[in-house]
Amino acid sequence: MLPIKSAPNSQSTLLKSAQMQHGLRHGDYTRYRRYCTARLRRLYKSLKFTHGRGKYTRRAITESNVTEVRFLHLVLYTAERAWSHAMEKRQLPDGPTARQRIYLIGRLRKAVKWATLFSHLCAIKGDSRTSLESEAYASYMKGNLLFERDQNWDTALMNFKSARAVYEQLGKYGDLENQVLCRERVEELEPSIRYCLHKIGESNLQASELLQIDEMEGPALDLFKAKLEAVMAEARSQQAASMTEFHWLGHRFPISNGKTRVAILKAQELEKDLHGPSADSLSAERRLAIFDKIFTAYHEARSCIRSDLASSGNAENVKDDLNGLDKAVSAVLGQRTIERNELLVSIAKSKLTRRRDDKSEKVTKPEELVRLYDLLLQNTTDLSDLVNSGRDRKPEELSFSEECALKSLSFRAERCFYLAKSYSLSGKRAEAYALYCRARSLAEEALQNFQISNGSDQRIQQLKILCKECRSNSCIEHAKGMMEEMKAPENLSKRISNISLTGADKKTEKFLVEKLDTYESAVGDANVKGVPRIEVFPPAFQATPRNPIVLDLAYNFIEFPSLENRMKKDKKGFISRLWR
Repeated sequence: MLPIKSAPNSQSTLLKSAQMQHGLRHGDYTRYRRYCTARLRRLYKSLKFTHGRGKYTRRAITESNVTEVRFLHLVLYTAERAWSHAMEKRQLPDGPTARQRIYLIGRLRKAVKWATLFSHLCAIKGDSRTSLESEAYASYMKGNLLFERDQNWDTALMNFKSARAVYEQLGKYGDLENQVLCRERVEELEPSIRYCLHKIGESNLQASELLQIDEMEGPALDLFKAKLEAVMAEARSQQAASMTEFHWLGHRFPISNGKTRVAILKAQELEKDLHGPSADSLSAERRLAIFDKIFTAYHEARSCIRSDLASSGNAENVKDDLNGLDKAVSAVLGQRTIERNELLVSIAKSKLTRRRDDKSEKVTKPEELVRLYDLLLQNTTDLSDLVNSGRDRKPEELSFSEECALKSLSFRAERCFYLAKSYSLSGKRAEAYALYCRARSLAEEALQNFQISNGSDQRIQQLKILCKECRSNSCIEHAKGMMEEMKAPENLSKRISNISLTGADKKTEKFLVEKLDTYESAVGDANVKGVPRIEVFPPAFQATPRNPIVLDLAYNFIEFPSLENRMKKDKKGFISRLWR
């Protein structure tokens, strides 16, 4: 027997650490495949198991060759390289073509071959735990191959269940890290098992359950997600066949391109997740991810529309319909952009008011909210200009323009409020007081307009709270300004009395290195701009001792002997005398 080294270096731990450290944490299968190739090269070289020089001579790994653990690693990483190459083809942006899919299935078949060999060698050379893990690994690879080929669902189900049973048993023993890894494997296999049961008719998997599975993470789920996306794309294509028009603000625009229909339908399905009954249970990160997918779908629809517009020729009716559809899709995209920026504002507000418990958490400053409201004002202006660009405007478009104007007014009030808060933190009382008063007048005007137009109750409530906060903060700033003005002569007299011509009596705040025995911050408040007093920089010049200067006074009084008799005399001939 050749037991693999205990649990910390078991197969599951080895693969998990390799996958997380070399690309699969972010779904980068290309990087992981390159790592497997480099790892195999190092193993072949260190084991002196190369395939000849010059001419390739294949050397098979058999039971007699396996004399240490690294030979098993050779087989394992070869299977991983084939599997990661298949997953790399599966993760292509537009999906694999027919030719690429044949290559993908070939790589999965190669991974199954090496995984089966690995299981066989571990059963002979490894201990019982290693043998069980290798059997589960081989079953998982076989299930992946059948899952991708869309056939023999009962056999795929049997392989996935076999792998799950092994991991469930292994999760009961070993250290805590190994138990956690086995539980993760079981959770990753569960969606594939449920999908196989759904395909053979023993279970009815709902669309909401598919979306919940899509939110899960893990390398074992990437193939399932790719398959799920392909199934949903096919369902959208069938559903898009009945979608002939796009409705927007009383207009109906025909859709003739199939890709445009599928893209718009995908975006509308994602919008249902944001505005549906389960929207409140979604986290902020999940909602932002859904917004990104919506933007991608609408941008794809716009690119299809504009390509159709470029190839439409001189047909005026077709051009008008395509221009109207492009305008409608752009307007909906602008609405979703405003909603996303409002979500970012709510996240920033929660961080601004929440107490910072984690020191590594970034503090939200009022300037960031001012920047977000600048974006919202720009988005609202662009959307309003887009809606008002047409000639024949319907009542729905007029009411939508009025709604954009009301939103813009409320955004201006919010921006003015946080700009005042920024000036307040900087100690500029007069500017902060003026901005709070301006924000209050804008908020009251927006509140009055919303109440007249029967706006949303949530927006009205927010504006009422904003009016109260503007009033209270303006009073606070006024009081602080008066107090500072009253204390100004006293502070001035203190400063004048402390003035010294020599500067010896000048009192300055000590640096951190001078008061290490006292617990006092040298940085100050995070929201107030100030220079931290840690150490003087650049450091001051200091006098340093140096070697004394020696003056040789006796040199000028010494009489040296003559050396002319020792000097070589220059002998000159007759010709040299002529040229003198």
